[in-house]
Amino acid sequence: MPLSKKYADALKRFDRDAQYSPTEGLALVKSLAAAKFDETVEMVSRLGVDPRKADQMVRGTVALPAGTGKTLRIAVFAAGDAAQAARDAGADMVGSDDLYAEIEKGNMNFDLAIATPDLMPMVGRLGRVLGPRGLMPNPKTGTVTTDVGRAVSEFKGGKVEYRTDRYGNVHVLIGKVSFAPELLEQNFRAVLDELQRAKPASAKGKYLRKIVVASTMGPGVKIDLNRLKPEQ
Repeated sequence: MPLSKKYADALKRFDRDAQYSPTEGLALVKSLAAAKFDETVEMVSRLGVDPRKADQMVRGTVALPAGTGKTLRIAVFAAGDAAQAARDAGADMVGSDDLYAEIEKGNMNFDLAIATPDLMPMVGRLGRVLGPRGLMPNPKTGTVTTDVGRAVSEFKGGKVEYRTDRYGNVHVLIGKVSFAPELLEQNFRAVLDELQRAKPASAKGKYLRKIVVASTMGPGVKIDLNRLKPEQ
């Protein structure tokens, strides 16, 4: 596939083999973004883990202090008081049997699903639909909970999920190109701290192997792992 003119131009404006401090790298990502929309900025970390081993799967949530800059649509499987709490917290779709039926029809207009534990047997039957899209609720990420109102508020406020893919990479959005550089860096460091906290005890050798930051339509910028400490 040929490179777009804007992408090709961006490649000419920096050294692709160079490594940058987080402050420099994020500023560069902002300067290279040329799309007409507000591009998402993503942080991709290669970890020294074997995701095929259950005890080395790195997965969880992290609260981004500056938020995501994205309007998150949330579906909640809940009934009774829990359903009302979810609605009050701003959930976009709430229900039990009726929500199940909507999803079976293909109505998947949401970015995240949350469920109360008692409805997980029902939700589990949607695994073939929700699973491949990464939408299956999971206790490890706080999306299976009795306090759905709080969960909705936290995810709407900037909490994001992360997990290693089959190659040991973790992709996390850390904001928008329109964010001030210091806000992008706040989110970058929140993710970095969380990944280091989540290091599996069974992981051997170097844990943090590579970090790249990029905007939706821009090239990847390598971060120097020896310069991760905040600049004075």
